[in-house]
Amino acid sequence: MSDRVERFHFDEQSPDRLDKYLVSSLPEFSRARIQGLIADGFVLVNSVPAKKSGQLIEDGDDIEVHIPPPVPSSLVAEDIPLDIIFENDDLIVVNKPAGMVVHPAAGHYSGTLVNAVLGYDPDLEGIGGEERPGLVHRLDKETSGLIILAKNERAHNWLQDQFRLRQVEKTYLALVDGKPPTPAGRVEAPIGRDPSHRKKMAIVSPGKGREAVSEYKTLESFKKHTLLEFHPHTGRTHQIRLHCQFLGCPIVGDPIYGKRTSTVTIDRHFLHAFRLKIVLPGEKSPRTFEAGLPEELKNVLEEVKRYE
Repeated sequence: MSDRVERFHFDEQSPDRLDKYLVSSLPEFSRARIQGLIADGFVLVNSVPAKKSGQLIEDGDDIEVHIPPPVPSSLVAEDIPLDIIFENDDLIVVNKPAGMVVHPAAGHYSGTLVNAVLGYDPDLEGIGGEERPGLVHRLDKETSGLIILAKNERAHNWLQDQFRLRQVEKTYLALVDGKPPTPAGRVEAPIGRDPSHRKKMAIVSPGKGREAVSEYKTLESFKKHTLLEFHPHTGRTHQIRLHCQFLGCPIVGDPIYGKRTSTVTIDRHFLHAFRLKIVLPGEKSPRTFEAGLPEELKNVLEEVKRYE
């Protein structure tokens, strides 16, 4: 596959930065991607390779951008069934089952959501990066529920901005042991790497971790358990699990941050990404997507209701 070539003629009276002009001329690419093309010599100004991203272009300059094809990926497309909630030309919304890792990593080189999505739509390869095509956010392996993947660079940049600017409303359902201090509330507890356990995260002192903010409210109260609705405003690793632990009511079935012995019959933690409210690329009003509790969590909830 040969390079894609885009040519532009700059005809403005006032000079402009090369990278700024190209970001507006090639909206499907991020500024970082444009700057990378310039640094690698893929951008010519008047037939001469551009010197730097901030180079000024002037009236009458001709710009030529060579866009190389995506680097072949080592990721393998796999025929794995997907529960697709919504799809259009820009993105796909999937209801991820518990037990499925989102992207390949050490110990999980196949059977991931990325492998499954590439099997469904091979054109996603290379979108947003070679190793994690299309991904703009993540879910833990044992957390089920909604996850969005972009199908082109323009959508990937748009969705990333939505998450970065905290304009996405995320709703999770969690069954916890005990009760939080108040029926509803807000948690502001920074999260960082656990100094004693490299693979764990922990609530840390202010200034030693990253800001983590969640809001919660009680949906149902039982004798020994509570069903909570969580709204994370930041997207830190294990955030809801840690904030539940911080509140003194760890998530049922959580082997890392919960009780050593599960209080109900469950082989995963009870955390489900239930709802996403987000503005899609090219639209002005947000859309809401929902995925109901999977059967195994419905059964756990019925067991709790029956015996409490």
